[in-house]
Amino acid sequence: MTEQLPYSEKVMEHFMHPRNVGEIADADGIGKVGNPVCGDVMKMYLKIENDIIVDVKFKTFGCGAAVATSSMVTEMVKGKSIAEALNITNNAVVEALGGLPPKKMHCSVLAEEALRSALKDYYKKQGKAFPFEDKGHSHDGEACL
Repeated sequence: MTEQLPYSEKVMEHFMHPRNVGEIADADGIGKVGNPVCGDVMKMYLKIENDIIVDVKFKTFGCGAAVATSSMVTEMVKGKSIAEALNITNNAVVEALGGLPPKKMHCSVLAEEALRSALKDYYKKQGKAFPFEDKGHSHDGEACL
């Protein structure tokens, strides 16, 4: 018998009807993160004009929580400044989704890391130093359920 995970209505809505799915051909920043243990992989594309994220798309291979957190983080950053986007944490993503089961919190971390990775790529392409501490992958080796 499989375990039923208690997902919020917001998580289910973003899983069943994800926002901003796809690629941006001429993206200003592209980030890709993944966890080889559980197989979740997120790729995020940013279009930035005058330090504002004017478009964002994602492609995620993973569970429903991975898709939902990817979708939610794109909604949270669209129209925001780079500075505002850099302040988005995995906890803010979880809060916006109305919570996640403890076993799925790693998905919100991956969403945060995908955003940061895309922003880091943008800074690199601009020839600028990334103004944020690179935390690296925070759950390597941890089993994802």
